[in-house]
Amino acid sequence: MIKSMTGFGRGEYCDEGRRMSVEIKTVNHRYCDVNIRMPRKLLFLENNVRNKIKKSLSRGKIDVFIGYEDQSEDSDSITYNADLLKQYLKHFGNISHDFDLDNDIRLSHIIRLPEVFQLKEKDNNENLLWQALNDALEVALEKVVESRSLEGEQLKIDIIKKIDFMSDVVGVIEEKSPQVVVFYKEKLENRVQELLTMKVDDAKLANEVAFFADKCCIDEEIVRLKSHLKHVTTTLSGQGSVGRKLDFLAQEMNRESNTILSKANHIDISNQALELKTEIEKIREQIQNIE
Repeated sequence: MIKSMTGFGRGEYCDEGRRMSVEIKTVNHRYCDVNIRMPRKLLFLENNVRNKIKKSLSRGKIDVFIGYEDQSEDSDSITYNADLLKQYLKHFGNISHDFDLDNDIRLSHIIRLPEVFQLKEKDNNENLLWQALNDALEVALEKVVESRSLEGEQLKIDIIKKIDFMSDVVGVIEEKSPQVVVFYKEKLENRVQELLTMKVDDAKLANEVAFFADKCCIDEEIVRLKSHLKHVTTTLSGQGSVGRKLDFLAQEMNRESNTILSKANHIDISNQALELKTEIEKIREQIQNIE
């Protein structure tokens, strides 16, 4: 099953006042670009998160948002350094006495004193943190993959419809291609008759038509186009990351259509070739979002 590169997933783990949440948002990108935002205390797990994501998602711009709340009884707490505060107040009193200044120290002044208040972080069990984060991450990844798969299936259905239409167009071109030489022969013969009163030299006319027939032959382009169309359908039914391969096939189909357009000196074939180019461009836009 092919996958889109657009998706979203959220996972959460809760246990005894602790909550770990993971949100993953993905959009199309040429490579696998993983950007992770997480609390400082979880930074040591960043490589674990990155490696796990890359095992599930091979392409796309992947934004990961990790949240962690700890409201348990033994969670982080704020303390103040009483000894240090006593020293501050003692010095303030000395300054007030020595320079005859009002000692108007308030609580609002104290909270701005360096290192008086300190955040006391509890000792966390790294294995338990990773287990919690891993559980939430797995749920988020599962939902991302599911959403990318669903959109990928819709892309596949639409692309196959376009491929079927293009196959019909190629069939019309193949049917009309022999008419190019006949049309050119008639046109050349009429033109010569207009310019000359003498009879047209059949041998020279035949040589000219043969030269044109060789120059405007599009049989090879038709064969290659058919092969590319079949290859796209086969690839869409495959597994894994196929976006780059499909993009290459779309480029090749566009090349063959351009060649047909330049070779075929026939209005109907030119119109059909333009139809092909229009559909190929639509397919290329959709392929840009396939993993």
